[in-house]
Amino acid sequence: MARSSRCDRDEFEKYQITGIRDSTVGLFRVLLILIFFVTGVVIGLTSSSHISWYFSLQGDRRYNSNNNDNHYNSFKKFNCSNNHSMLDDELFWRASMVPKKEEFPFTRVPTVAFMFLTRGSLPFLSLWELFFKGHQKFFTIYVHAPPGYEFNSYVSRNSPFYNSQIPSQKVEWGSVTLIDAERRLLANALLDFSNERFVLISESCIPIYRFQTVYNYLLQSDHSFVESYDDPSRYGRGRYSRYMWPTIRLSDWRKGSQWFEIQRSLAIALVSDTKYYKLFRKYCKPSCYPDEHYIPTLLNMFYGSTNANRTVTYVDWALGGPHPTSYGKSNITEGFIESIRNNGTRCSYNSGKTTVCYLFARKFSPDALEPLMNLASTVMKF
Repeated sequence: MARSSRCDRDEFEKYQITGIRDSTVGLFRVLLILIFFVTGVVIGLTSSSHISWYFSLQGDRRYNSNNNDNHYNSFKKFNCSNNHSMLDDELFWRASMVPKKEEFPFTRVPTVAFMFLTRGSLPFLSLWELFFKGHQKFFTIYVHAPPGYEFNSYVSRNSPFYNSQIPSQKVEWGSVTLIDAERRLLANALLDFSNERFVLISESCIPIYRFQTVYNYLLQSDHSFVESYDDPSRYGRGRYSRYMWPTIRLSDWRKGSQWFEIQRSLAIALVSDTKYYKLFRKYCKPSCYPDEHYIPTLLNMFYGSTNANRTVTYVDWALGGPHPTSYGKSNITEGFIESIRNNGTRCSYNSGKTTVCYLFARKFSPDALEPLMNLASTVMKF
């Protein structure tokens, strides 16, 4: 019995020692696993934090970079770039955009957009260059010439007309393509937010006052200058199509000179219009001439209070017929130019009257350039 008890005690002590050893090993394993786990968590959190910081930093850099690029590109894209590949629909859409924020994020100097609608070269280019000289900050130039005509090959790199040609389409006299060309010029000019006034100029047109006078006259005016009147004859109401009713009624119908000067808000309205343009394109065909009726009619219908209801481009229709009087070399004298500048009439200007009614004149033949250049400094004060 004593032996048996001693054996049992030895077995029990052996079991205790083995159990303690197994427990110690197990506890060590648990502690080791716990250490590895905690270490892994710490490493994981540190790595995660570093990765998040890295991508956050890269994201900030990319955002700031895109912000700066967008800020730069937005101005680059909309600042008077004539070298674009936009079709008319996209061009008119972009030009119709109006910023809601009144303050400009840049120093804005209001400019006058001179839009030349030509059949090729400008016979009076040197006269216009003299007119613009020294006033680069206050004007922009846009030239709509026939497709394929390389206007830059005709002017020097130092000319204000260099790189002024816009993408164009074929234009036919007396057709809706004239309105298309006018709207195309307006849309290109509207892409430059500095342009505040817009003047349509023909290749046979000349300035009769110096640039400072023209600029101040237009920028200080409360109104646009578009001729718009009711002509009851067959050359006016007689051109109206009853198929335009009821959108455009006969009482709405107006006639006027193609050569206009308008403010920015009206220019935006014209390039934004689809409804009335479609009616003119469909129903105003020879002997209806869209360029004489489209803008005068729209102004009469919606913007009459903003219009001075006269043109600032002198033209003589005294001889009658489809084309005005043309002046050549023999007509150009100091007295002739003065008679256009101050012909004894008084016209409305803002809330008063003025004797300065015309800023430009047409129609001049190319041989008139030499005598006009001789009078530029003495009469026009260029």
